[in-house]
Amino acid sequence: MCAALVLGAWGCRTATGPCPAVTLTVTPNPATLLQNTSRQFTATGRDYRGNVVSTSASWSVVAGGGTIDSSGWFTAGAVNGTYLNTIQATSGGLTANATVTVTNTPGPLVTITVTPNPATVVVNGLQSFIATGRDVDGNIVAIVPVWSVIAGGGAINSGSGQFTAGAVTGSFANTIEAASGGVSGFATVNVIALAPPGTLGTAATFSILAGTTVTNTGVTTTITGDVGVSAGIAITGIPAGQPTGGSIHAGDATAATAQSDLTVAYNDLAGRPCGTNLTGLDLGGQTLAPGVYCFNSSAQLTGALVLDGQGNTNSVFVIKIGSTLTTASNASVNLLGGAQAQNVYWQVGSSATLGTGTAFVGNIVALASITLNTSASLTGRALARNGAVTLEANAVTLP
Repeated sequence: MCAALVLGAWGCRTATGPCPAVTLTVTPNPATLLQNTSRQFTATGRDYRGNVVSTSASWSVVAGGGTIDSSGWFTAGAVNGTYLNTIQATSGGLTANATVTVTNTPGPLVTITVTPNPATVVVNGLQSFIATGRDVDGNIVAIVPVWSVIAGGGAINSGSGQFTAGAVTGSFANTIEAASGGVSGFATVNVIALAPPGTLGTAATFSILAGTTVTNTGVTTTITGDVGVSAGIAITGIPAGQPTGGSIHAGDATAATAQSDLTVAYNDLAGRPCGTNLTGLDLGGQTLAPGVYCFNSSAQLTGALVLDGQGNTNSVFVIKIGSTLTTASNASVNLLGGAQAQNVYWQVGSSATLGTGTAFVGNIVALASITLNTSASLTGRALARNGAVTLEANAVTLP
């Protein structure tokens, strides 16, 4: 019998394949779980030399405390107690156990995790951080953290964890701190410049570009820059002598190329991550810093909106709107602090309508149609991918 054991060990040692497992261990052991919470258990097999051997264990609960599935995912029950060797793993004739303690009170706080980490935030953009406390067994411990910025990059609300990036770009390692009961967690922030959207390409020469038709009903309409339509061909009502500084392209190859470039720009804008969600708010009365703003559905502008470039003439504003953009009569968009109309982008998921007398600024990039009501003015571009652009006694100026 001894000779057989020696021969078996020697044969295993010289074989090209792995040795069989001779021990089985379950981890974690012991484990403490809160009532009705879950934990993954793992079975590890090792050969006679201590090398890990691939095993496929079957799982069971033999002394109460909860339930376990075929993958080793254990869910604690609702009865407190210490359940000795209750988790059992079986593999190839080997058996191993682990003890579980079920409690309704987590242990002392030992770690705080801050998410997201790292976080990437555009200059002057916003980011909300979350702190999660855990005890030594990984159970969540309720905390009310105090937030601070310790290595630059911006400022944070000490109570809510909302971070506002500064105007200086860079990577600020472990700058966000969440502290509670002498324990701290950290996160790194990367502050990046808000890059302009991908080039408009050949669409940049167009102040008016439609997918189906361009229609004007006001004899006083003035336009600078190209006017085009594609795949439609109808452009009607443009006053004599208009546009200035550009040409009319009714369904020609130039308009088709511009529409193709417009699609690229629209998709780029639509794919920008949202910095600040303004859903439910009226744009009127708001003063916005450079950044990406979004509305889940429709957006309304009543009164005046101020876009403040904060001294940066290259500052970029992207306003993403899920469905419609509508302005009230005599609404306005005003530029401050070096902001420029050419760097303002309105990505509209359906159609945009500028109310009577509105003074609007920026590049309207709409999936469907764009309408400028009587005497509305636009310093920017009205670029509609699939629908019509409708004008009525308007001034449209290429920025």
